[in-house]
Amino acid sequence: MTNAQVQPYSISDLRDRPEFAADVADRIWNAWWRADGHELAFIQGLVEGNFSSAGLPRALVAHRGATFLGTAHLIDNDLESRPQYAPWVAAVWVDEAARKSGIGAALVQAGAEAAFEQGFDTVYLCAKPAVSAFYEKMGWQRIEEGIEGLNVFSMERKA
Repeated sequence: MTNAQVQPYSISDLRDRPEFAADVADRIWNAWWRADGHELAFIQGLVEGNFSSAGLPRALVAHRGATFLGTAHLIDNDLESRPQYAPWVAAVWVDEAARKSGIGAALVQAGAEAAFEQGFDTVYLCAKPAVSAFYEKMGWQRIEEGIEGLNVFSMERKA
């Protein structure tokens, strides 16, 4: 049995691929906000904020041509209880059919690189304990545990 070759994909700034804004809002809303009673329009407004920003927030999209595969975001803060940490890679989502292909890791890395390109020396993210090993394998350092049920990680700019 041979593995099917994975077709190449690209990671783009959402500002360069605005046609993916509806996909980004839909995935984020369904994954984290819908069950809490938030309206899709609220998330659409947050996504639209990327188009008027030169720095933060910044949305990235993974895509194969015109096919949306996933997203990650660089935002000012992902945990209100930790305002001293900024910026954060957040809302990392990969469509189910594209998972386990390296796209999630590539999106997280692209988010960190975007922070470093903007002059930040450290970037943060938070994750549920069940998926924390994913980030540790990529070199993220766990700096706090059990914060609102999440672990907090950081990554330093390489010298």
